[in-house]
Amino acid sequence: MAGATSFPLHSQRANPRRATGEAACVRWILTGITLVFLALFLLLPLFVVFQEAFAKGYQVFFRAFQDPYTLKSIQLTLLVAAIAVPLNTVFGLAAAWSLTRYRFPGRSFLITLIDLPLWVSPVIGGLIYVLVFGSHGWCGPLLKELDWRIIFAVPGIVLATVFVTFPFVARGLIPLMQAQGIKEEEAALSLGANGWQIFWRITLPKIKWGLLYGIILCNARAMGEFGAVSVVSGHIRGKTNTMPLQIEILYNEYQFAPAFAVASLLSLLALVTLALKTYAEWRAEQQLAAAARESEPETT
Repeated sequence: MAGATSFPLHSQRANPRRATGEAACVRWILTGITLVFLALFLLLPLFVVFQEAFAKGYQVFFRAFQDPYTLKSIQLTLLVAAIAVPLNTVFGLAAAWSLTRYRFPGRSFLITLIDLPLWVSPVIGGLIYVLVFGSHGWCGPLLKELDWRIIFAVPGIVLATVFVTFPFVARGLIPLMQAQGIKEEEAALSLGANGWQIFWRITLPKIKWGLLYGIILCNARAMGEFGAVSVVSGHIRGKTNTMPLQIEILYNEYQFAPAFAVASLLSLLALVTLALKTYAEWRAEQQLAAAARESEPETT
């Protein structure tokens, strides 16, 4: 065959090179360092949280959740997550679709803006909303005239949570949709399918695991956010305290058993989220690999 290499195939496969040339002891040392860090900074703190939560018995543990302020903080945390996560899901889908399906001026700048909350301190994000919607902020007089309260109220907590969590869904979908390409969508469009039919029957099934991955990360951050929420909440008991803020208050008041009980619940939610994230990440990687294989040109 013209253009074919003159070397035999077996000569190309003989003596394959290893990806790394380090000695076995180096590999074991690096693995040991990783395990030690995981044990000290992840497993040990989790163990201490659950140990302290049950240190005074199960009755004290369950009694902590009978406190009306603690129950209100749990309800508020779930409410804020229930509002922020769907909003960020819609935004993430729209952003990923526009950035992977269209080319327009300022596209790179928009991608940078999406990453902004990952680089800016959450406290700064909270202060921004205070400056805009606070009583002495830009919109303060108008809000006072309309008798609308955003800062030190639930709307401010939702806004701050949306700010710190909106990159997760978009950043989970953009690389996946870029790798998958638009061939199937174009084929469906040529066959007469409309936009909604293409989205529900072609695009969404292909990105569902990447979407779930982003939603899980967004939900975990929404429930565990402290900095931005602390700035805009005002720490009003029974009204604007989420679970992280309630833990801080209980701990500062030397109510260690209730504080660790609430912390253990938040940690349990984090562990469940981690398990779901791992599964969704694995499935998303499978989709990404399949998309990469499909995009490879056929060899003769």
